Amino acid sequence: MKINVKLLSALSLMTAAGAAMAADAPSLSKVLEASGITATGYVEAGYEYVSTIPSYRVFDTEHSAFSLHQAAFSLAYQPKDGFGALVNITTGNDAEVIHSTGSFDSGSFDVTQAFVQYAGGPVTIIAGKYVTLAGAEVINSTGDTNLSRSVLFGYAIPFTHTGVRATFAASDEISFIVGVNNGWDQVRDLNTQKTAELGVAYTTKPFVLAAQAYLGSEPTAVGGGQRQLLDIVATFNATDSLSFVLNLDYGKQQDTAANTDAKWAGLAGYVNYAINDTWRLSFRAENFDDKDGYRLNGPQQKVKEGTFTLAAMPSKSAEVRFEVRYDKSDKQSFTETNGMPTDKQYSLGVEALYKF
Repeated sequence: MKINVKLLSALSLMTAAGAAMAADAPSLSKVLEASGITATGYVEAGYEYVSTIPSYRVFDTEHSAFSLHQAAFSLAYQPKDGFGALVNITTGNDAEVIHSTGSFDSGSFDVTQAFVQYAGGPVTIIAGKYVTLAGAEVINSTGDTNLSRSVLFGYAIPFTHTGVRATFAASDEISFIVGVNNGWDQVRDLNTQKTAELGVAYTTKPFVLAAQAYLGSEPTAVGGGQRQLLDIVATFNATDSLSFVLNLDYGKQQDTAANTDAKWAGLAGYVNYAINDTWRLSFRAENFDDKDGYRLNGPQQKVKEGTFTLAAMPSKSAEVRFEVRYDKSDKQSFTETNGMPTDKQYSLGVEALYKF
């Protein structure tokens, strides 16, 4: 068999040229960066053991189970001036919890945020679905310091809103926020009235103070009534390694039953300490007073909890968290696995988190 040397030589040159072009071609991340588009995401999975049939937990709702809590992806184009947009998709077990009423998604798939943005000078306006201003903790696991979420995160405040929000940066330190939306966790409005959103944030190098209020009609068993929420989050960065966070919530719902109103209040404190670049500690203590048994859907009670989290970060993208938590109520509102009531529960958990 004769070998065409010229053909082989030409093929070899083409292959070499192709390899050189591939080596010189920009990566997808570089292309997106050059166009102003950011693509980010993370995956969070772990195992948790809760001593009772879990009560008043947010995402850790199984007695003993491995869980894919969240796999999330965000694509955003948010220039400092002009129009932009953001889409944030969440899947996994947690998506079932944060799912909004009337969403077009279903099951373990949630369009957590999807909004159009316009920025011009000190003003930024977004319209669509977006996360709440309230609370010290967030849905995105990478923004929290503990494995489990607080009672306040799950029962004192909403997760998301659908509407319009405007932010005015009065200075480098002070911002004002005003908005109107369908209400708490509603893509499709459950009534014809809207909820107003007001916020102010003061930021300096060691101290951040944010206060936000929500006021609007929400559905109840007897039709609906005004719901009010005041949320305050204060953060003090004592050093580059040590920070303190305090979160206060007060809420009221009118007409939960005939001529009956319900109130709830909570306070959570956090201490976060970075031992070094690899290890950090986080401690949370909170008290939630469900004065009328409305938010926890149980008896009038006060629930307290303490959480200790140890986190290892072998790289900037990877993190492993170990956690122990203890919950206590002044009523026997927890249920042991044998069916007996108890006033306490504890949990152990470990999770791995990777962000990209």
